Amino acid sequence: MRRDKRRAHDFITAPQLTTCSHCGAPILSHRICPECGYYRGKQAIEVSGAAQ
Repeated sequence: MRRDKRRAHDFITAPQLTTCSHCGAPILSHRICPECGYYRGKQAIEVSGAAQ
């Protein structure tokens, strides 16, 4: 049991990235795109200087 506690950090995985359906930027799943401000096909926030 003590041995396994020391190895707890060995199995951390990298976050899964998906592409934004609006602009194609890589984003984390279930997050608003920081590049264009869209989430699930709708504009959630207004991003200044967004390339659309």
